Amino acid sequence: MRFNIFKNTVLLFVLVMISCASKGKSSTNEKGEILDHTSANISTSVQNDSTIVVGANQTDVYLPLLIGKRIGIVANQSSVVFIDEKLKTKNRSYTHLVDSLVSLKIDVNNVFAPEHGFRGKADAGERIKDGVDTKTGVPIISLYSANKKPKLQQLKETEKYESDISKGVSKIDIMLFDLQDVGVRFYTYISTLHYVMEACAEANIPLIILDRPNPNGHYIDGPILEMEHKSFVGMHPIPVAHGMTIGEYAQMINGEKWLANGIQCDLKVIPIKNYNHNLRYSLPIKPSPNLPNDKAINLYPSLCFFEGTNVSAGRGTEMQFQIFGSPFLNKDSFGFKFKPQPNEGSKYPKHQNKICFGKDLTKVDTINALNLKWLIESYNTTKNKSEFFNAFFTKLAGSKILQQQIEAGLSEEAIKVTWKDGLERFKKTRKIYLIYP
Repeated sequence: MRFNIFKNTVLLFVLVMISCASKGKSSTNEKGEILDHTSANISTSVQNDSTIVVGANQTDVYLPLLIGKRIGIVANQSSVVFIDEKLKTKNRSYTHLVDSLVSLKIDVNNVFAPEHGFRGKADAGERIKDGVDTKTGVPIISLYSANKKPKLQQLKETEKYESDISKGVSKIDIMLFDLQDVGVRFYTYISTLHYVMEACAEANIPLIILDRPNPNGHYIDGPILEMEHKSFVGMHPIPVAHGMTIGEYAQMINGEKWLANGIQCDLKVIPIKNYNHNLRYSLPIKPSPNLPNDKAINLYPSLCFFEGTNVSAGRGTEMQFQIFGSPFLNKDSFGFKFKPQPNEGSKYPKHQNKICFGKDLTKVDTINALNLKWLIESYNTTKNKSEFFNAFFTKLAGSKILQQQIEAGLSEEAIKVTWKDGLERFKKTRKIYLIYP
């Protein structure tokens, strides 16, 4: 009965093409005076393939698996089901997956929230608190606080079976995972994926991944992480840009036995229909507060290295990861300037209220590889080289070598030659786990 109601209520949705197009504003006027960046809009128009159907839209595939089960969901603001343009109401083109399932009486037991929180508004690195979703009443368990892995007691009732927890009564029968990733090693959603897979494997709970396109899936580049530098911004021996969807990446985690003690998760991926890695895909919802548009997402793998330096990557403006600058860069070499101010997603931005000199990259062409030239140029022109890098840079790079190479004066081309063998080995491994061409 419930499934019939669900089928009559839920439409089999087709991905809505949403692109944001608006004209950007320059950062300084003709007099060189700093303009307010808090209201600047950047042109990000991208055409998607209208035949793409994301995993969450394939309700006919995964709904039968959820009926009569207690469900946990790893979700944020990007976890949506798209609605056909002809059928949308009140100018809405999607519904949240959790809202839809709850309204249709699917037993959603808990939402597990990653970095930035369930509704996706917290700062990068800001600790997320447990709570209750005010819209649905579903309890929210943070996976970005002191605890980054679901606890066994959050998945199973274990008090009566302390000597044999495998007999514990399940709080959750199935875990759903639906996050929009951006295909970058230090973007923490794949680290959350690792810990969710590990927890599910330990609790014998199946995991269903509703797959979504990788907007940076068209290239593979960067140094391979060395495991002695493993952290939450890099857990596996992969390059910075790995060229996989989150479903493909989950298969790699399982297949390479990267989970604790080599355990494997009972995994099912609901693939994207009509997707390939070379398709340019525009995200209709920003995946996190400081990735507001396609340009930021495209530049993020390259500009995030600045997070490990004294250079701002634009947090505290409305051009996050589309500009960079610092009070310590030579203003004669870098004519662009901006002043970071607190805003949504960055309550305490680097160099707050200070004039930063740097570059505006909002008009650069789409890049198909990591760009190190901006990082190298900034290091070479900074006022105090000894204070340029901080300890976080090694975590982002996954190795101490990149910093040493830049300090030694190597060019981008010379540095990338040293990545070649590692990238070739990774590509051979990656090929085993690909779902899409």
